[in-house]
Amino acid sequence: MMSFEARVGGMIWFLVWILFLWECCWGRFVVEKNSLKVTSPNTLKGVYECAIGNFGIPQYGGTMLGFVAYPKANRKACRSFEEFDISFKSKPGGFPTFLLIDRGDCYFTTKAWNAQNAGAAAILVADDKVEPLITMDTPEEDSVLGIFLQNISIPSALISKSFGDSLKKTLEDGEMINVNLDWRESLPHPDDRVEYEFWTNSNDECGPKCDSQINFVRTFKGAAQILEKKGYTQFMPHYITWYCPEVFILSKQCKSQCINHGRYCSPDPEQDFSKGYDGRDVVIQNLRQVCFFKAVNESGKPWLWWDYVTDFSIRCPMKDKKYTKECADDVMNALGVDLKKVNSCIGDPEADEENSVLKAEQEAQIGKNFRGDVTILPTLVINNRQYRGKLDKGAVLKAICAGFQEATEPAVCLNSDIQTNECLENNGGCWEDKGANVTACKDTFRGRVCECPVVRGVELVGDGYTHCEASGSGRCEINNGGCWKGRQNGLIFSACPESQAKGCKCPAGFKGDGVKTCEDVDECKEKVACQCRDCNCKNTWGSYECSCQGDDLLYMDEHDTCISKKTSTEITWSFLWVIFLGLAVAAAGGYAVYKYRIRMYMDSEIRAIMAQYMPLDSHGGEAMEGRCH
Repeated sequence: MMSFEARVGGMIWFLVWILFLWECCWGRFVVEKNSLKVTSPNTLKGVYECAIGNFGIPQYGGTMLGFVAYPKANRKACRSFEEFDISFKSKPGGFPTFLLIDRGDCYFTTKAWNAQNAGAAAILVADDKVEPLITMDTPEEDSVLGIFLQNISIPSALISKSFGDSLKKTLEDGEMINVNLDWRESLPHPDDRVEYEFWTNSNDECGPKCDSQINFVRTFKGAAQILEKKGYTQFMPHYITWYCPEVFILSKQCKSQCINHGRYCSPDPEQDFSKGYDGRDVVIQNLRQVCFFKAVNESGKPWLWWDYVTDFSIRCPMKDKKYTKECADDVMNALGVDLKKVNSCIGDPEADEENSVLKAEQEAQIGKNFRGDVTILPTLVINNRQYRGKLDKGAVLKAICAGFQEATEPAVCLNSDIQTNECLENNGGCWEDKGANVTACKDTFRGRVCECPVVRGVELVGDGYTHCEASGSGRCEINNGGCWKGRQNGLIFSACPESQAKGCKCPAGFKGDGVKTCEDVDECKEKVACQCRDCNCKNTWGSYECSCQGDDLLYMDEHDTCISKKTSTEITWSFLWVIFLGLAVAAAGGYAVYKYRIRMYMDSEIRAIMAQYMPLDSHGGEAMEGRCH
């Protein structure tokens, strides 16, 4: 039994702690919003902002259509609607009901729980005063959390008082209000990788919130590790600490809740300083988990953090008095992590100096750009926007998937458990070629897109809705380039010209658009072939055949004429005899010339020889005359 002094001291310290948090953590809290679009009536048509509740399951990346209903009784939804015999369950074919309720008198979670049990698809809580929108958070009381928190599944939104009054007035006038809740732009989705942070705590004695946090880590671990291992996400765990006000640094309470001389503190797990673990124990275990992540991240295995936190929660719970360094070291050893590197990162908790790791964690708590200060535990930050809603595997995975650029989501985001494949019904209204099993419908987390695909390295181009055709080299290999193709009697003709990057043209012997039809041209009927007097013309598929009348005629294609086979034979033989005779005469003439030239040559040679050995006749005559005189 805790003493009166201990209870009073604990209460005083708790109040001091609250005042300190108000002072040191006063910062910029950003209310995460989505849009609510009124489509009718015209007097209300427009887009309105609403704040996403921090419970239930917002449909990140999606939309929800419905109509607004304002109950005749129990308008603050603080009691069960069954007591008033009121139901909002949609009939088959009917629109979902968005229940408009008033703020006040009970917790937001109570309102949501009662609305959900009555059949509402979503709740719109109308503020009761003129003020900026706030985030509807879960209460701290254990009993309420145990009943409602883990079972609320419908999305919730807080709307301004003025907008709520306008909705009520329109409903009172008997007009139907159609609305569309849109979460598609609640999270940025700039590229094919999602960066997200999980602000958590190693404390497991803070009631249902801690239980839901530990359960989330255990159930989400598998999906988180798949996303991280394949490079789809970049994950970073964070832990909140506070500093002790300087005036209380030497107090017993500050020493039990803080390390490093009051620089880094955490509230007592049981809010009872006389028993159990102290806040400083939580800070040290938080620091150990941050250092574990740094060690495994440097080794290229950041996903091991999920194994460590899961195993630590199972093997080292506070209730079993195992929330110790020794138990933590056993878990790390089992995972094969270097303890020296982790202990070096932790440093000396007793030293009067800053710890660089925890200092960085405190600085990270301060909001930047679109992200507000982190003041709620646990908090999930996705693409620098704080997640709002139930800490549930399916809900968080849906939110992370909404952070991917459209059509870059990993397969885990296209699971039927978290989204609907619109391509399965009527091919999503996109172009498809059933014969080639090719479709332009691409399933994405936000819905289908009609986009001409790339098939076997060949790009298909078109609007994706009514047509897609192959383009570039190799296009004729894909669905014949979208052109006509015919087969008959073992013959194949194609209207896809291999030499052209696009377009279709019927081949020779055919006419048509080249896309849907190419009809055989009847060359005989159109008199474009076989037009000689004795010609016979026969049309064939894609061509024609020409022949001559009678067996004694021969068709000559190059002249489109028929000649007699007999005349042709006689002429041929006569021509050959002329050639033979000509060759014979040429041979005889050649031989005679040859003989003549040989004889002349021989005579000249003999005369030359005789001239060398015998006097010429003229010299002999002169000698004779000399002697006569």
